[in-house]
Amino acid sequence: MYVPPHTVTNDDLSALVETNDEWIRRRVGIAERHIAVTESTAGMAAAAARNALDNAGIAAEDLDLILCATVSADNVSPSLACMVQAALGAVCPAYDINAACSAFLFLLETAAGWFARGRAKKILVVGSERMSRIVDWSDRGTCVIFGDGAGAAVLGAGDGYLDSVITVRGGDSVIKIPCSAGKSPFWQGSCEEPYIQMNGQETFKYAVNAMCGDIQTLFNRNGLTHDDLAWIVPHQANYRIIESAAKRSGIPQEKFYLNIDRVGNTSSASVPIALDELNRSGRLQRGDKIILTAFGGGLANAACLLTW
Repeated sequence: MYVPPHTVTNDDLSALVETNDEWIRRRVGIAERHIAVTESTAGMAAAAARNALDNAGIAAEDLDLILCATVSADNVSPSLACMVQAALGAVCPAYDINAACSAFLFLLETAAGWFARGRAKKILVVGSERMSRIVDWSDRGTCVIFGDGAGAAVLGAGDGYLDSVITVRGGDSVIKIPCSAGKSPFWQGSCEEPYIQMNGQETFKYAVNAMCGDIQTLFNRNGLTHDDLAWIVPHQANYRIIESAAKRSGIPQEKFYLNIDRVGNTSSASVPIALDELNRSGRLQRGDKIILTAFGGGLANAACLLTW
């Protein structure tokens, strides 16, 4: 993982919008978030990628594929994956997948297809986000939620990827990030500001239902209960969402790894950042069964069952 060193506390935000530390902690469970000052989305992605390569003992030239995800890229083109490839000095194919906060799990599923076809032995997957660029800093309903950062993993062919669930319900009525209207003198359509728009109440209901449903599907298809799991690593969107999902599913909340209080919602980087923290803490052991689960714009949600 990589997060910018600059942190912004809830008290810092109270100088920008009408809010306070108690309100933010109670509503979303965040105390501080890392915010880019000079860091680019591609730069953070490359930093996380280098950390992942070092952790795996793999050189960039050994990679067969790079898959990246972001909703806050520095450029429309070249893709984030192309910029990461250049920064690392890799020579393999590289491309992006856009699935908002669930995208890291979409990357894993795509990598599984490459492995199944025998087309790759080592794949780098990266989620990187500079959410601070696409947040309306005058909107207290969204600006308190998001943070910046990147997470990455090096994957190898094996039997650890056990099962997955991917669901998409296309539409922009709940979560939307408009593009800039551009400067076409012929355009007569709408001109929305290019910042995150989110219906908080509908997002909450969707997220809890998606997380509980996906986890139960994996349990049912694989004959498992929560007793068989070491950890669930959820998208760090909102503490109350995770708390509600744990209660509804009957899974002890202690099995849900949480770091939202320190990093906020980093969209596609959220799950790999949390996974890296959990791994480096020594609480994740070889052979542990874990579930990764995420949800977000699209609407798109996903979960996968792994043996570490």
